[in-house]
Amino acid sequence: MSVVGVVGLGAMGGRVAGRLLGGGHVVQGTNRTKARAEALIAQGLAWRDTPRATAQGSDVVISMVTDDEALAAVTDGPDGILAGLEPGMVYVDMSTVSPQASRALAERVAARGAAMVAAPVSGSVPAVESGSLAIIAGGQPDAFRRVEPILGQLGSRVTFVGSDVGHALLLKLAINISLAVQMLAFSEGVLLAERGGLDRSVALDVLTHSAIGSPMLQARAPLVQELPEEAWFDIAMMQKDLQLALGSGRDEGLWLPSTIVAEELLGIAREAGFEHRDIAAVFSVLAHLPASGRAPGSATP
Repeated sequence: MSVVGVVGLGAMGGRVAGRLLGGGHVVQGTNRTKARAEALIAQGLAWRDTPRATAQGSDVVISMVTDDEALAAVTDGPDGILAGLEPGMVYVDMSTVSPQASRALAERVAARGAAMVAAPVSGSVPAVESGSLAIIAGGQPDAFRRVEPILGQLGSRVTFVGSDVGHALLLKLAINISLAVQMLAFSEGVLLAERGGLDRSVALDVLTHSAIGSPMLQARAPLVQELPEEAWFDIAMMQKDLQLALGSGRDEGLWLPSTIVAEELLGIAREAGFEHRDIAAVFSVLAHLPASGRAPGSATP
């Protein structure tokens, strides 16, 4: 089995490392805070103090961090991933970042004689735990072939979209537009039925078993009834992705009206204290908004 380095051991990255450990790989890793990794260390993860040290000695190094800024923090500088890459290595970034950041990073990886594969994922905590992520991969074909078996342990569907790493990110942003808009429209429908006198559980059951009942909505219907403390995919991360999508839309000369509305609603949710709650929290936010929406200048619903 390969030696795999994992940089970023948060809610998703930590579970990626856990699955690879369970699959028999030697896994070494690092995180901004070591405390987040204690359970993984107990399972056999070899702790490394820096991203550079994590890359060194790995056959493949994976990163999974929150945004462009966090990606720069783990890749740049004397202790960054780039400093630890050697010719012939493959670096897989599974973060959801801007296409521009991914392309620029791929060029820097290539300058060190290594190859980068962008592999953002669709699916949240339950999907990574079960190995059923949908993974979208972009990069040089030979590099992708080398890491495809590893990605196959993490996802039930791995789709290679070509040599442009930015295309993988564009598709991930396209998916998350629909996730946010679906969650918003679903919440509106449930609230409309509930305010009209129907029991919420009846509305949830009918809607999730109708033509609109996507796997995501079916999975999150119980979260509308009782919002969990630990988010599968939180409001702040979703808003970040919609902002990236809007930026990419501007670059392509596209108007994305549903994305604009959903991003604004997520901003209201953050102001109301739901920043780190699951995106199912949009239901609770809508439930407390007046019929006319947020009054200009108001800070909370």
